[in-house]
Amino acid sequence: MASLRIIGIDPGSRITGWGIIESNGFKSRYVDCGCLRLSDASLPVRLGEIFTGVSELIQQYQPDVMAIEDVFMSKNAASALKLGQARGAAICSAVATGMDVSEYSPRRVKQAVSGFGAADKSQVQNMVCLLLNLNIKLQADAADGLAIAITHAHGGGFNTASFNRHRKQA
Repeated sequence: MASLRIIGIDPGSRITGWGIIESNGFKSRYVDCGCLRLSDASLPVRLGEIFTGVSELIQQYQPDVMAIEDVFMSKNAASALKLGQARGAAICSAVATGMDVSEYSPRRVKQAVSGFGAADKSQVQNMVCLLLNLNIKLQADAADGLAIAITHAHGGGFNTASFNRHRKQA
């Protein structure tokens, strides 16, 4: 059965996690994951690093779609604004290639991979390893990137129409 390649992005202004899977909508296969560790430069420079880093991942792995974590409001508005800007840099790198982008709340991602919308980081890491049959210790941000991709594949935006559209373009 044919599949889509999905890149999941966990945006951050210091560390941006990413994960890539292939899925047919029922079963997913791990491709790769990692983190973009950003410099201590000013925020505009770090946003450029996100754009460049995600663009390089897209060029290297040729995903069909991007799934990205949505902004959540915390008590610190400045942090939420930086997170929104980091998301924007990653989204722009996908949209510049014509790629569709889907957004998922942190709660929905946790619910999709663990069955519990308030799961902690270690629960998400463990479930991602279980779902993708991995015997490695994942860094938290990379596990989150994979979790976002899994959310898209197994109940998020994966549907026959989008699958057919992306396969026709290939």
